[in-house]
Amino acid sequence: MADIQNTKTTMDKARLRSTFTALGMLPVLILLAIGFHVLSGRFLSVNNLSIVMQQASINTVLAAGMTFVILTGGIDLSVGSILAASAMVGVMVSLWPDIGMLGVPAAIAVGLGCGLINGIIIAFLKLPPFIVTLGSLTAIRGIARLLGNDTTVFNPDLPFDFIGNGSLFGIPWLAIIATITIVVSWFILKRTVLGTWIYAVGGNVEAARLTGIKVPLVLLFVYAMSGLFSGLGGAMSAARLYAANGLQLGQSYELDAIAAVILGGTSFVGGVGSIWGTLIGALIIAVLSNGLILVGVSDIWQYIIKGLVIIVAVALDRYRAKGLSRT
Repeated sequence: MADIQNTKTTMDKARLRSTFTALGMLPVLILLAIGFHVLSGRFLSVNNLSIVMQQASINTVLAAGMTFVILTGGIDLSVGSILAASAMVGVMVSLWPDIGMLGVPAAIAVGLGCGLINGIIIAFLKLPPFIVTLGSLTAIRGIARLLGNDTTVFNPDLPFDFIGNGSLFGIPWLAIIATITIVVSWFILKRTVLGTWIYAVGGNVEAARLTGIKVPLVLLFVYAMSGLFSGLGGAMSAARLYAANGLQLGQSYELDAIAAVILGGTSFVGGVGSIWGTLIGALIIAVLSNGLILVGVSDIWQYIIKGLVIIVAVALDRYRAKGLSRT
């Protein structure tokens, strides 16, 4: 009887641990939403929630690509610059008569190309991801500025503006695209052999190599995905703004993307993480930004509060995970 009771207790603890792991930072997201609604009285309105979804969308797309990279133990600091260059190309192509819709695939192609270059250097030349993407951050930002002669490029008649400002059945197209991105990423990571390889490379790169996994090809793929999603983010940004600027657009976006991934529970050392956690992390950042504005917090304090909340939230999540592992 005692053995049966011990077995049941062990199973209950395992089930509890699994539940908390699955929930991740979701309770924090819910508490933030409720708190901001209590303070402002407007946060949970339909109109404001639509704004939050739009604000979270581009970071969600960038963070999805960043998740692939961080799962392998890497980092991509160039996503903001790639977004700017992609948006610039997208707007410039949109100005071509009759074929302006090609601005979207052009922006995505630019992002994919930049990601492939990062991946080739990291995977085959074996240079550190931090250094490579830091260099790309600066170089691609310079290219974005050159493309627009260091000015803002406008197109008030942007043919794909519905992506940034339209909706389908009341749901913003930006949010729909972000959701599709998350679902596709989940499918790759959880339902394909390639996804298993990505986790294996992040868990132990040498063990992965010894089991026959083509590590360079896996690394090439994840940086290509990060670049592709950055290009998609560039098209989304251009569609929302009707413009692109090589100097300002995408500044610090890489930090928000990394924060979303880490808030979502993906380990910086690789091998552990969830794309759904990344979505929750991106929503937390968007809720913070929107809620602080609604309650009248100044721009300076917004930066301070967002930084502190991210640090505290991640620390609590890690502490909770350690506590559960001891039970």
